Amino acid sequence: MRLLEARLGDGSDALDAYRPQSKPGVYVPTPITVASMWPKLNPFAMQSPSQFRPQPPISLQSEQWATDYNEIKLYGSRTSTRRSARQTEDARFWLAPGPIIYYPLVRQIAAAKGLDVLESARLLALIAVARSDAFIAVFDAKYHYEFWRPITAIRNGDIDDNPATELDATWLPLADTPMHPEYPCAHCIMASTIVSVLESLFGAAGFPELSLTSPTAPGITHRWTDLKRLVDEVSEARIWAGFDYRFSTRIGNEMGRKIGEYTVKTVMQPKALVGAR
Repeated sequence: MRLLEARLGDGSDALDAYRPQSKPGVYVPTPITVASMWPKLNPFAMQSPSQFRPQPPISLQSEQWATDYNEIKLYGSRTSTRRSARQTEDARFWLAPGPIIYYPLVRQIAAAKGLDVLESARLLALIAVARSDAFIAVFDAKYHYEFWRPITAIRNGDIDDNPATELDATWLPLADTPMHPEYPCAHCIMASTIVSVLESLFGAAGFPELSLTSPTAPGITHRWTDLKRLVDEVSEARIWAGFDYRFSTRIGNEMGRKIGEYTVKTVMQPKALVGAR
C-alpha cells in the first residue's frame, strides 16, 4: 500500500498526446502509439528518464546503415527465403511481451539458488524496479529520436541518400510492427536488464539450465545454461521478425546492462551493506 501511495502521480495515467510528424492536411496512420507518455514517468531507481539515453542512431549515409538495412530486409521479410526455420521459430517465440515471458526464468533461478522468502522477494522486486526503469529509459530514447521502423525505411529506401539501400515498396515484416519508434530495441533492453540484475547478484556463471515456453510459439520449449546466449537470442529474434536493426539491438543491450547494474547498486540494499556506509 505504501508503494502504491508513493507512486500516485508518477505519470503512468497520463493520456496519450503523441503528435506524428506531419504537415497540415497530410494523412498519417491512425492507430494510437504505445507508451508515448512513458518518457515522462517518474523512475524508481534512475535519477531521470534520460539518465541512460544513448547517442543518436547511426547516420543513414553510413556503411553500417546499409549493412543493417539490407540484413533485416533479407531476413526479416514475411516472405524471406533466407531466414532459417530456427530463426523463424526464435522470432515467433519472442513476439510475447513483458512479464509473461521473463518472470518464469526469474522464479526458476530463485528456486535453484534456494532463496528464502525474503531473498526471493528482494530478487523479484529488483527485477520489477529495473524492468520498469528500463521501459522508461527505452521509451525516452524512442520518442526522443523517433527513428523509423524497417517497414518504413525499406518502403522508402530511395530517400535516405544511401545508394546501397534499394527500396521495396511492398515489404512486410514477419509479424505486425509494434506501434512505437524503433531505436533502441525494447525487447533487447528488457532481456539485458534482467540478466544484468541476475549477474550482478549471483555472478555470470553457475546458473542452472533454464527452460521457457511462449504463448506466441505453442509447443516449443527453449533452454539455456548461459544467460548471454539468451540475450543474444532475443536480440537476433527482433532482426528475424523484421522489427529492429542490429545496431539498435546492440544499443538496447548496452542500456540494459547499465540499468540492471545501477538498480542493484542503488536500491533495496541488504541491511548489512546499508549500515556499513
